[in-house]
Amino acid sequence: MKEFVEYIVKNLVDNPDKVKINEIGGSQTLIIELSVEKSDIGKIIGKKGKTINAIRTLLMSVASRNGIRVNLEILEEGGAPVEA
Repeated sequence: MKEFVEYIVKNLVDNPDKVKINEIGGSQTLIIELSVEKSDIGKIIGKKGKTINAIRTLLMSVASRNGIRVNLEILEEGGAPVEA
């Protein structure tokens, strides 16, 4: 899952070297924390959240095939979640 998100996000942002992804896994749920350069957050969220919602939809499809739930969170530089 991490590689899947990394591939998508790195192809959307201007600073792919600043992309950081952390997976926090449980038995049935996986949380993916995504950290990007502040100037790239808008590119990840997209107009009216369409881009992030599309990424989340793809993740949910892959996760359901594997029998798990997934939650994608975008983090600011300080580690606080971004509302998207």
